[in-house]
Amino acid sequence: MLRLLGCLPALVLVGAAPVERLRTLGEAEQFAPGIASTRFSEVRLTISPDGGTALWFSRDRPGGAGGYDIWMSRRSAAGWGPARPVPFNSAGRDFDPAFSADGRFVYFCSDRAGGAGGDDVYRVAVTGGGFGVPVNLGPEVNSTGNEFAPMLSPDGRTLLFSSDRPGGAGGHDLYTAYRRGDGFAAAGPLAGAINTAANEFDATFLADGATIVFARAMDFRKDRVDLFHAAPSRGRYDAGTQLSGSVNNDRDTYGPMLDWSDRGRLTFSGQRDDGGMDLYRIRYRLSIAR
Repeated sequence: MLRLLGCLPALVLVGAAPVERLRTLGEAEQFAPGIASTRFSEVRLTISPDGGTALWFSRDRPGGAGGYDIWMSRRSAAGWGPARPVPFNSAGRDFDPAFSADGRFVYFCSDRAGGAGGDDVYRVAVTGGGFGVPVNLGPEVNSTGNEFAPMLSPDGRTLLFSSDRPGGAGGHDLYTAYRRGDGFAAAGPLAGAINTAANEFDATFLADGATIVFARAMDFRKDRVDLFHAAPSRGRYDAGTQLSGSVNNDRDTYGPMLDWSDRGRLTFSGQRDDGGMDLYRIRYRLSIAR
């Protein structure tokens, strides 16, 4: 089993280990209403480190290449520009985009032809002209099951994602894979109590590179989905604590992502009225409790 001790030196101490505690600040702000947040369902907002590009996906917005498509908006002095589908969408499901911390790559999921089975994790380079050619991350990361919501840690060393592959604690569980050269070593489940009989999925590291915000539901097709956070102690994660009412409500909330343009801010998707999922941002603070 993979251990997170190597990438969490600031949080793994001899004796009483500190645990990061998350507190949200103020109210959530809807992101780019009418452009990104619309009457359709928009999920998992990721913002480039320079703050100039926003990506998200929609499962029902018309105009894309397939049923699930990734969308993009560019920011100018006048604000966020019109949304358009990214050129690397396929005729299948393309979803869960996530910029890397250096802005050089976008990680995402797709069930396009040529994968290992179900939804796989891909990476596409960000180029001066737009985007390169998507590359499947291979058998070290992908399985014959479904992989969701890839996110590369702030230091670029650890890929976090979920999978419903055999051998887990429940439906979807949270996994990590460490960087090895240009690729990744074989993935393993997060250590500790974080993976349960429920589905744990849609996870993001926060700015410390250790604390995780993730979604949980016993059955995400029929049960309400809420966001939780968990921190490691001696390399093992606790079962997680539900986020406050400024994020969760009586409807679905999922798709969290660290805002690379402002690492004190978290993005997420929530249903706040009778429409679909919309995109939100909220500030947060981590404090250390012993």
